[in-house]
Amino acid sequence: MGDKVLLTEVLEASRLTDTYADLTAKQIINELRHVSHEPSVRYESMDNDRAELGQPEDARQREASDEGVKQYTVDDAVEHLGFGKFQLKLSILTGIAWMADAMEMMLLSLLSPALACEWGVTPVQQALVTTCVFSGMMLSSTFWGKICDTFGRRTGLTASAIVAFSMGAMSGLSPHFYVLLFLRGLTGFGIGGVPQSVTLYAEFLPTAQRAKCVVLIESFWAIGAVFEALLAFTVMGTYGWRALVLLSSCPLAFFAICSMWLPESARYDMASGHPEKALATLMKVAKENGRSLPAGELVASKVQTSGPIGETRGHLSNLLSPDLRKTTLLLWVIWMVNAFSYYGMVLYTTVLFQSHDECHGGLFSNGTELSKCQPLTQKDYLDLLFATLAEFPGLIITVFIIEWLGRKRTMAVEFAIFSIFTYLLYLCLDRFTVTTFIFIARAFISGAFQCAYVYTPEVYPTTLRAVGLGASSGMARVGAIVTPFVAQVASGSNLSLPIGIYGTAALCGLIAALSLPIETKGRQMADTH
Repeated sequence: MGDKVLLTEVLEASRLTDTYADLTAKQIINELRHVSHEPSVRYESMDNDRAELGQPEDARQREASDEGVKQYTVDDAVEHLGFGKFQLKLSILTGIAWMADAMEMMLLSLLSPALACEWGVTPVQQALVTTCVFSGMMLSSTFWGKICDTFGRRTGLTASAIVAFSMGAMSGLSPHFYVLLFLRGLTGFGIGGVPQSVTLYAEFLPTAQRAKCVVLIESFWAIGAVFEALLAFTVMGTYGWRALVLLSSCPLAFFAICSMWLPESARYDMASGHPEKALATLMKVAKENGRSLPAGELVASKVQTSGPIGETRGHLSNLLSPDLRKTTLLLWVIWMVNAFSYYGMVLYTTVLFQSHDECHGGLFSNGTELSKCQPLTQKDYLDLLFATLAEFPGLIITVFIIEWLGRKRTMAVEFAIFSIFTYLLYLCLDRFTVTTFIFIARAFISGAFQCAYVYTPEVYPTTLRAVGLGASSGMARVGAIVTPFVAQVASGSNLSLPIGIYGTAALCGLIAALSLPIETKGRQMADTH
């Protein structure tokens, strides 16, 4: 009835009732559109009627273009608005999330000695602390990706930060070792959502600045790790591990509060059918950057899905569709190798330095039996701080070469250098040379890891970006769970065995990087798949 009333009023006002009396509503609308090429008033209600009558959205957009109405997509707007005050603020907010993540990860290397002294836990039980955290992260990575693709990036990030903070703080009050294991596992479950901050951040970055900005934001990880070492240096000797655990969770609480100021991704709003929200966000970006939006009307990407957005957004199975299967499988290998090698080198460094093999950086054995309780000294914390600083040159090098070589070749080169300097540890070397080679290897595996964080959000469309990053992050946790058994267990029978394993794993990462079918350098982010 509404259609008839509307059309009757329009036709009577135009004195065209007799002319169009025998036509259907759909035919009348088509006839009125083509009656004249002269500029005419566009009625929003009539546009809605065309939608109800089954005319596709892309057809309506083409018609609007034919009538001279300019159009632009979210990608066009992001490129036009450039990098400014808005992106700078978002960099800081995203950086806080990465600092908090790094502090919780760095905490794992500091807890074991303290727990051995307080509860007398065995080496296997000490390893379980790390295993529980990474298991929680592995199980939750895809979960948080699904949440972010379904309910929004900001919602998923806020929820994950709240879970990680509350469980992390409660673990500092654990009355028993197995209660601690349970709470640290839940902490890891919350931390698994933190990498989605890269998804949100990347979706507001212009193509020219995207790679450098994502890599630079990873420097907050190194800052967080350094801050955790300094915090342990200050707190552990006086207040103990419980105070350190509580203080280490505070940045997560701070990020959860700050997330109220996080914008929702305009790409997500557009892909989920809320263009008015996307436009409001882009207007905010334009205001803060002192720029104006492109002239015309905001429209969805020219490439549309075959079905409704809600039916194709955020499904893990879509990552293995024919056009994405090879990319996804290779990315899973790359992420697994990155985590396996990165965390493995951190653990293996301690093994080498605690050994009595002088050819691998160990100290000469004087026959003294080591006690079970060996708390870290201030010198240990300073050495740990020095090892962490290796990540800064890795990040800087990656920033300079990623736009020159491209994403694929940058990862390949960094895997190759890590492999070379890892294999060099087979040689009989003094402590300083061993430390230098480990420093170089850790710098480049850190760079390869950050390059993967750049490539992954770029290669997946908006409808799959968060779940794609979440699944990749989940595979990285598999590598992190396995690596203690290589660095700490396998080295007990043969100190050189981990060297061959880590060097060969990096070569596999090199091959996988070169085999990726898509190079994302200079490529605009896709909105749909």
